[in-house]
Amino acid sequence: MQRRKFLKNSGLTAAGLVTASAVVSCKTENKTEEEAVVASAPATPIKPIVVCTWNFYNASEKAWEVLSKGGSSLDAVEQGVMVEEADEKNETVGKGGRPDRDGNVTLDACIMDKDGNCGSVVYLQNIVHPVSVARKVMEETPHIILAGKGAEKFAYEQGFKKEDLMTESTRKQYEEWLKTSKYETTINIENHDTIGMLAIDENGDMAGACTTSGMAYKVGGRIGDSPIIGAGLYVDNEVGGATATGVGEEVIRTVGSFLIVELMRQGKSPQEACEEGVKRIMKKNEGRKDFQIGFLAINKNGETGGYCVHPGFTYREYSANGHENREVKSFYN
Repeated sequence: MQRRKFLKNSGLTAAGLVTASAVVSCKTENKTEEEAVVASAPATPIKPIVVCTWNFYNASEKAWEVLSKGGSSLDAVEQGVMVEEADEKNETVGKGGRPDRDGNVTLDACIMDKDGNCGSVVYLQNIVHPVSVARKVMEETPHIILAGKGAEKFAYEQGFKKEDLMTESTRKQYEEWLKTSKYETTINIENHDTIGMLAIDENGDMAGACTTSGMAYKVGGRIGDSPIIGAGLYVDNEVGGATATGVGEEVIRTVGSFLIVELMRQGKSPQEACEEGVKRIMKKNEGRKDFQIGFLAINKNGETGGYCVHPGFTYREYSANGHENREVKSFYN
């Protein structure tokens, strides 16, 4: 079946896509876009490389294993986040994720490749690996997003097995929560609900994936930013990629990941772009301190950056230069 391509950019002409370096309409400190990008580019681009939100050591290690053997960035990000989807001790992703207030574990995920193709599933139940179902949506259908029972039916048709996603631990927590049924977010705990991963392979091609069980005890049917292309994840193989974690509603309102990639297109570094993304959110939420947002970005040269609302957000990076967990600066110190 012919795969319908996702539009990579909303504000550039086809000619601009082919010759991005010739675009001079955006300027940074009186420099053209081309001059700004060249000025910030390291002498030798870093590749392969993988980064992911939070300190997911095993996930980034798996992705690096794929990349170090010459595998594609798409395979790397899928296999990387699958590690967390299968980890029952991680109660914010995949099997063992905390349920919504009706007692249903519902999963969201998306994936995006070097050509701008993408796939997503939302409100998926009974399937351990939503990111793999999202990839099937991307590769086997003319669609981008499948939801709920339709996504579940499609998963079974593709050979995925039905499995109870609730564990003994999350079931007991849910039963305890029912005594008060109080919903509130806790910084860096409740909102530590996502693994977003970005990778560049040895060919210099980029891909990204994002997967989550969403906020614990959310209203049934609630969808955050994680499976929304442009919000929780965005990749442009000419520029770079970005992903987000935290309270998804605020990321969606600013189309956060797309914004950060576009800021990098204009010449900002990944760090500068992430900082600008958070500051735009906080400008619309002046004085609010009751939520966390964390952005992670990487450009085509392998430069990385991150920024968040409150201290505590970290990201893990793995390349030939080493494997480390990096703390990021925050809007509120």
